[in-house]
Amino acid sequence: MIPVLVKELTFDLSLSPVVLLVDESERRVLPIWVGPFEAQAIAMALQGVMVPRPMTHDLIKSLCEHLGASVRSVVINDIKDGTYFAEMYLQTTSGEVVVDSRPSDAIALALRTGAKMFISEKVAGYTMPVAELIDENQQEELRRLLEFDGPDDYKKSLH
Repeated sequence: MIPVLVKELTFDLSLSPVVLLVDESERRVLPIWVGPFEAQAIAMALQGVMVPRPMTHDLIKSLCEHLGASVRSVVINDIKDGTYFAEMYLQTTSGEVVVDSRPSDAIALALRTGAKMFISEKVAGYTMPVAELIDENQQEELRRLLEFDGPDDYKKSLH
């Protein structure tokens, strides 16, 4: 297993959200495309945003805590037909439980619980050098285009 961290949540050229997982040396990156709601859940965890009512991943964390379970780690362990698969490893009073998960949910929960994240050797075969994936000029332009404070800024950009 290879330990990974969330480097950032970014967007591809079609504005689809992409989670970038990097190895500890930050030389290899695994891009995982996620849906907009999953991206929001990950972004909120990365930014430490607290909401008045629990979001789904906050609810799962709370359920685990109330049931005496803890999220020990998550592993993005497989890829089939272009889709990644993950497992969450929970420690319970009766032992370890492994739960099948989408990678985006596993990442969102790991960020909330401080659980370690890993990729399998098989999945590591799909990583690439960071320099190949992240073109800083393109990413900076995309960030600039997406830096709206609210609907008024969006309306201004249309005129």
